[in-house]
Amino acid sequence: MSDRIKKVFSEKNKKLITFVTGGDPSLELSKKILNTIAQNGADIIEIGMPFSDPMADGPTIQLSSNRAINNGTNLNTIFNICKNLRRKYTKIPIILMGYYNVILYFGINRFVSECASVGIDGLIVVDLQPEEDPELFEATKLNNIDLIRLITPTTNPQRLKTIIEYASGFLYYVTITGITGQESANIEELKISIEEIRKQSTLPVVAGFGINNKQQVSEICKITDGAVVGSSIVKIIEKNIEEPDTILKLIKNFVKELKKGTN
Repeated sequence: MSDRIKKVFSEKNKKLITFVTGGDPSLELSKKILNTIAQNGADIIEIGMPFSDPMADGPTIQLSSNRAINNGTNLNTIFNICKNLRRKYTKIPIILMGYYNVILYFGINRFVSECASVGIDGLIVVDLQPEEDPELFEATKLNNIDLIRLITPTTNPQRLKTIIEYASGFLYYVTITGITGQESANIEELKISIEEIRKQSTLPVVAGFGINNKQQVSEICKITDGAVVGSSIVKIIEKNIEEPDTILKLIKNFVKELKKGTN
């Protein structure tokens, strides 16, 4: 497990994990947004690697990916953003989230080497199954970078066992079937699912998809080790695209409020 991720979860309070797409809406504003998030309560920061066909993402994150691609964002830009964030915040874990084609095109060993050099702690590769990633799995393991796995409400016990075997850092439970930014989780169903996961793994479990406010963060954190919030932060960017100062102010207040839900 990455030392930073291990340290964060060794502290017993519940965690707020935030997501934004790197390079959205511009390189410089993206850096400021991430600084604002880091300053105001996020325990772990996920940064999306823009992709032209983000199949697991809803319209909000798809549009953010398009905005980033249209302004020239690529993996080199993402590493630049991460380097800037890591230079200012040495302790907060940084996770890159995205799709395998982006990594494959860049080159697996080159990608992992760059991740290690800028201080990336973990990867979430949405469309890559554990059986299909031995090269990436070995490369990340050698560089002390966690491969964080997704578990869904439709994951059966046998499949869960395979996923856990190839997971590190923490487990990310997708609270609903479908795409990001959709309806909220059923808390009773979530409770049953998390109990089943904990029978098979000692890794921390966080939950995401459909979490939009402090109350939902609070409900999720009663059951899990943390909550992931993404689409509702990205929506702030989308709605205020011409007003950078407004974006930063709203995100600052929103992240602060979300963090209260982890207490």
